[in-house]
Amino acid sequence: MSDRDDDKAQARAAWLRDEINRHNYHYYVLDDPIIPDSEYDRLLHELQTLEAEHPELITPDSPTQRVGASPLEAFEEVRHRVPMLSLENAFSDEEVVDFDRRVRERLEVEQEIVYAAEPKMDGLAISLRYVKGLLVQAATRGDGTRGEDVTQNVRTIQSVPLRLLADDWPEILEVRGEIYMPRSGFERLNLQARKRGEKGFANPRNAAAGSLRQLDHRVTARRPLAMFCYGFGELSGVDLAPSYSESIHRLSRWGLRVSPELKTVNGVDGCFDYHRRLAGRRENLDYDIDGVVFKVDSLEQQRVLGFVSRAPRWAVARKFPAQEEMTRLLAIDVQVGRTGALTPVARLEPVTVAGVTVTNATLHNAEEIQRKDIRIGDWVIVRRAGDVIPQVVRVVPERRPPDARVFRMPDKCPVCGSEVIKDADGVVLRCSGGLYCPAQRREAIKHFASRRAMDIEGLGNKLVEQLVEQQLVSSPADIYQLDRETLAGLERMGEKSARNLIQALERSKSTTLARFLFALGIREVGEATAHALAAHFGSLEAIRQADVEALQAVSDVGPVVAEHLVTFFRQPHNLEVIEKLLAAGIHWPAVERPTAERQPLKGKSFVLTGTLSRPRSQIKEALQVLGAKVTGSVSSKTDYVVAGSDAGSKLEKAERLGLEILGEAGLDRLLGTAGER
Repeated sequence: MSDRDDDKAQARAAWLRDEINRHNYHYYVLDDPIIPDSEYDRLLHELQTLEAEHPELITPDSPTQRVGASPLEAFEEVRHRVPMLSLENAFSDEEVVDFDRRVRERLEVEQEIVYAAEPKMDGLAISLRYVKGLLVQAATRGDGTRGEDVTQNVRTIQSVPLRLLADDWPEILEVRGEIYMPRSGFERLNLQARKRGEKGFANPRNAAAGSLRQLDHRVTARRPLAMFCYGFGELSGVDLAPSYSESIHRLSRWGLRVSPELKTVNGVDGCFDYHRRLAGRRENLDYDIDGVVFKVDSLEQQRVLGFVSRAPRWAVARKFPAQEEMTRLLAIDVQVGRTGALTPVARLEPVTVAGVTVTNATLHNAEEIQRKDIRIGDWVIVRRAGDVIPQVVRVVPERRPPDARVFRMPDKCPVCGSEVIKDADGVVLRCSGGLYCPAQRREAIKHFASRRAMDIEGLGNKLVEQLVEQQLVSSPADIYQLDRETLAGLERMGEKSARNLIQALERSKSTTLARFLFALGIREVGEATAHALAAHFGSLEAIRQADVEALQAVSDVGPVVAEHLVTFFRQPHNLEVIEKLLAAGIHWPAVERPTAERQPLKGKSFVLTGTLSRPRSQIKEALQVLGAKVTGSVSSKTDYVVAGSDAGSKLEKAERLGLEILGEAGLDRLLGTAGER
């Protein structure tokens, strides 16, 4: 090959490296890809081909070199030039107040301190060392002074640049941060492990730590790891900005990921507000955090405050209540739900988790118990996250008592004694007793009366329990036969409450076909499916007569839901209840079959987020009547995001994607305009 050809190949390789690194930055750091995956793959393949033909063109920072060397026999020790320190922990607001007081006293100031606030990641601390813009070393925290060299493994993490962007970086730059595994990636990883018959990881932090400390970095490369940067070690050649927050944002310009949650706040009240808001959004994040870190934002003030022992005086970690605790599993009971599903529930020695005393936890199903090898008498780890039902995460096998007993699901319903049958997937067990099973009867009536179904105000869970226990009702139809005298004689009911309930029952008789269908509690027929069925068929009789094929012509109905519908309307006792309900006076206006004019929002996708001035169910129903689809997550396919106050990550994602965002006033205008068409 001629020199001219060599120069062309060298220039092309350099351009491809820069272009691919630029797209990596947009994809992994900014979460804003600017080319399709197919085009990215084409660029990478061209570079791989070029380097294969010209090995002399391969550089350490080439995107093709993330995986390549042989496995290690052991990790080498690294001595940190600047120690990786710990943080002081605060477990209460009072401790944060004390921290703020000490800061102001040492700085001899009375005015509010500006703090940088960011999530405390639940991952693995790491130090990256860049020399002249190239990644040369990555080391774990270790004991803060000495760590392990994990450079080969960190090079496989796509969100870690092998070469820094721009050109104003320090000659030597040590960046401190946290390597973590996103929750979505953790779920995929464990699902793949279960399919292979292997044991999964206990939690994302363990998964991240285990993945990073693989001697074979090709294993690490297959793990979905990511990194956020939050600090600095050794620096040489360029001064930092005057504040911590500005300095951290420089890292983003150099191609490193920083937390999008990083904010500056004023004083201790600003710290409390940030902590409260982030705690409220914690479960919506795609990564685990165990608290919030507050740092004095001014680097000059940080210098004045200095350090004590192994922690800086200018930072504190305000921890969240622990979400996992250990306790003993005393027994396993089986509950029967509204649809007849049998769910095993762990009875636990009381333990405080995330600030709440937990005595029960779901075990999901028999398959889950077997997979986790949970036995009665075991010591177990219990997790409670936000408002999610507590669950048993795993067993502590080394503490298993010799008398721990294997649990078997019953073959008869524990409530009515009916035969237990398996779902098509073989995982969920169900009672075959239907409305004749007291457990299903009770839950079916509760569902029927709920706000999103028939909306019978005053018919709460406790009252339903009484009515069923005293055998005053045995199906939803019976509640319309109740009289004021009977109701007034019940516990915690009087003349006024009885009169109000009779009036509520009368009001509920005027409903919609969609609400009535949803109220019947047909398996997997939710509000959206009920709306779609009503709009498509126009009458209850048409739905009753439809076969599986006809039902699948409805947009929200697949083969499983269609089979559930046909089975439901085939049961004589279900038809008997429906006839009684109609005879009691339940009615609805005629359903107008959908047309382009009557459903002007058909094909439009909406997401509701934040606190709105009226119930979401009302807004959702108004949109669905006009043909819109209301979903729970924001994507590029979303047409409108309706944002109320305190809207969080969904609003931020919508803004990043450039979606149309409506306030309530804008939504009302849209509904009014669409409704007039």
